[in-house]
Amino acid sequence: MDLIAGSITDREVVVPDLPGFGLTAPLGSGSSLSAFVDHLLALRAEVGRQRGVTPILVGHSFGSILVSHLAASHRDVIDEIVLINPITSPALEGPARFLTAVTRAYYAVGARLPERAGRSLLGNPVIVRAMSVAMATTGDPGLRSYIHDQHARHFSSFADRTSLSEAFATSVAHTVTEVADHLSMPTLVIAGDHDAIAPIGPTRAFVEKLPDVEFVELGGVGHLVHYERSEEAASAIMDFCHRRIDR
Repeated sequence: MDLIAGSITDREVVVPDLPGFGLTAPLGSGSSLSAFVDHLLALRAEVGRQRGVTPILVGHSFGSILVSHLAASHRDVIDEIVLINPITSPALEGPARFLTAVTRAYYAVGARLPERAGRSLLGNPVIVRAMSVAMATTGDPGLRSYIHDQHARHFSSFADRTSLSEAFATSVAHTVTEVADHLSMPTLVIAGDHDAIAPIGPTRAFVEKLPDVEFVELGGVGHLVHYERSEEAASAIMDFCHRRIDR
């Protein structure tokens, strides 16, 4: 999300790691949806306390699931949300179901192998590159190289195999559509019409269910809006914030 954060020029942006990834330790309560949501709620409160202003939650992909479920269960404190490439259909259905099944098996095998072999498999650069190539839609060679470099640097930065496997299982078990009826707050949805992970058809149907929504559909881009169309996404977020909050 760094490219979007760097393009938002009218307010501070905080981009936390998902617990168990990057420099953040796994949650002691596990990697269930409720554990992640509770962590995000507490993090939101702490950032608000430190900065003196309540942050607006923005979630991409799995993050969209966490943000939407938090908002649905805490409508009394969440005033607005932003969802980028939201997961609107079950991962084991639709055009990405085969890839999801293969990925689930990959994580399961990696979790069961001996420590060294399991980490080697889960961090295999060839597999990471294949995933990156499959998701990238841009024809810009420089941007493609940047995307591949970012995935190579960060995609395998997990704390341990158990939390990785649990987080993946949580990510494919839920969608934003599960809580659509409870998302009554102003919501900005940004999606790409070539998204194979979160197909645009179910995303349009999800948007139709929301009572107070702004929808930005970007043509010619897939699941990596935060890389491939970061400036447009940032502009949409700033406009949304200005209309909803800064009035």
